[in-house]
Amino acid sequence: MQPRELHERTAAARAERDTESWRTKYALRARVEGAVNQALDVAGIRRARYRGLPKVRLQHAFSATTLNIVRPDAWWTIDPLRTARTSRLERLSHRLAR
Repeated sequence: MQPRELHERTAAARAERDTESWRTKYALRARVEGAVNQALDVAGIRRARYRGLPKVRLQHAFSATTLNIVRPDAWWTIDPLRTARTSRLERLSHRLAR
């Protein structure tokens, strides 16, 4: 590919990225990629532990079940009220105000 063609394709892709339809599609993709990343981290599904498609399907089903249990548990125990993050400076000012 010539540098001019590459530049034109890159410019066209960047122009498409500014459209609302692209952002809508990418928002869905970002959610899916987040779930896949969590499955890789929590359930370790990068490599199958077993041989044979039926066993691998069962492993993936158990991994999905694990994620469906881990997510609500994390929501309820770690971040139940979704409080806003406060900076260190703000916490220090609250401490000094007492």
